[in-house]
Amino acid sequence: MKKIAILLVMVLVLMMAVPGQAQQKKFGLGIILGEPTGLIAKYWTSRTTAFDIAGSWSFAGEDSFHLHADYLFHSFNIFKVDKGQLPLYYGIGARLSLQDQTRFGIRIPVGLSYMFDKTPIDIFVEIGPVMDVVPATELHILGFIGFRYYF
Repeated sequence: MKKIAILLVMVLVLMMAVPGQAQQKKFGLGIILGEPTGLIAKYWTSRTTAFDIAGSWSFAGEDSFHLHADYLFHSFNIFKVDKGQLPLYYGIGARLSLQDQTRFGIRIPVGLSYMFDKTPIDIFVEIGPVMDVVPATELHILGFIGFRYYF
């Protein structure tokens, strides 16, 4: 585990040396930590919209594998920062939870993403209420922090 942490820090330092801005590059790949924890990808379709997908693991209660896909809208003029950009984003999507009993639900993610000025990285925090509709109607609140590197 210690070797993985050292490797992640080294990768982050190397990525910060690469010039560019997160949104100027359309595809980002990263890690989310929280509930659930896993890998996340984002593809910008315009200056203010993007698709976001993740494959992740939940260790709360019953261990399960989650897949989610969202369509996101970004508001860049709510929070002003001196460097970079800090959009509020929100959207709608779907979540599939694979456990003893497969669950399918609708997600309504809301988050903040900081996009660095000269580095193709963003860091973000997100809360994603999920209303499962299969096999039964249940409400869950999921949340995580993460980062993405843009290619």
